[in-house]
Amino acid sequence: MLRVLLIDDESDALDLLEILLGQIGDVDVVDRYSDAVQALEAINSLHPDAVFMDIEMPKIKGTELARKIRAADKKIMIVFTTAYSEYAVEAFEIQSRDYLLKPFSLERLSKCVSLLRDSLKEGQSATAQVKEFSIQCMGGFDIYLPGNQPLAWKTKKEKEVCAFLIHHSKEPVDSDFIIASIWPEHDLTKAKSYLYTCLSYLRKDLSENHIPAQINKIGKGFLFEGLNLENDVEHLERQLKDVLTKDVADPDVYHHLKQQYRGAYMEGCDYSWAHVRKTGLEERYIQVLRKLCTSFQETLSLENEEDCLKSLVTLLPDSEQDGRALIHFYLKSGKRREAFQVYQRLSDYVQEHIGASLEPETVELYEQMAAGVRRGE
Repeated sequence: MLRVLLIDDESDALDLLEILLGQIGDVDVVDRYSDAVQALEAINSLHPDAVFMDIEMPKIKGTELARKIRAADKKIMIVFTTAYSEYAVEAFEIQSRDYLLKPFSLERLSKCVSLLRDSLKEGQSATAQVKEFSIQCMGGFDIYLPGNQPLAWKTKKEKEVCAFLIHHSKEPVDSDFIIASIWPEHDLTKAKSYLYTCLSYLRKDLSENHIPAQINKIGKGFLFEGLNLENDVEHLERQLKDVLTKDVADPDVYHHLKQQYRGAYMEGCDYSWAHVRKTGLEERYIQVLRKLCTSFQETLSLENEEDCLKSLVTLLPDSEQDGRALIHFYLKSGKRREAFQVYQRLSDYVQEHIGASLEPETVELYEQMAAGVRRGE
């Protein structure tokens, strides 16, 4: 059963939402609050799967409250229920699961609840998988032990050596190549000593933690052999290939890809040798998103098209091509305010981070929007 918490400063809105959720069924309203501050204080003891909340509330704004909840527990799903559409972009940045504009229908709420249930099942499935050993390469690098615990590395270089071997897991890696990649400026004799120390640490950690993997010496090189270890980047690469080579426009595939691409390849590790693969994965992911956007547009899957365009704009904040596509989408949907917000964010980013002028096509699009406002369209 889906456990939800309701927060709205209007009691009538709380009553209506609770009634509609009751009609949908299999939803447990763990509590309801008209005071957002009290709700925040109580949330740790309630353990909801999702929170339905208004945005315009006294004491604390709903978007700020959502950030505090996400900071405390990222697993809690956020759904905004508001009469204002202008917060949609901010809600997306907070990674809310849905955005319900009041008044919303039972059908629309039911669709939202279905989305929450699917996300909850996926999360439970992911948790069950992580109870086994797994390798994370997307959004960082780690080896996870049963119970979702990351391996405690003895040194940063031990971790990098392991990451490097997994990066080249399909073939043995020559020791000189490892040294040139990880200790390029060190004396060769010292670097070899560092390498063999790291390999010793790594073999010991794999053994002591019962990780089903071995570091085998083959000729002059070393090979990381993981026995049935789940590796997220290999799974992602297979999915990207399927979408690029086949006619795949399934929204479920899109949402699964978003979950898999939780960050760049070995993000935050500062491994220069990972840059080529990191860039290649990002380029293929962008290709896939643009292909799916086109498919969603052709099949009139508007919600998925919007979400996909937002993903592109978030990933490429300086991409005027994708920014214009999202602006056009909002203009066709009658959401002029959101279109102007996308333009403003794009303009600010390009000026601040690139120091360049916007492309003529983008400026022309803005002038057309502004002219429409002046004409009262």
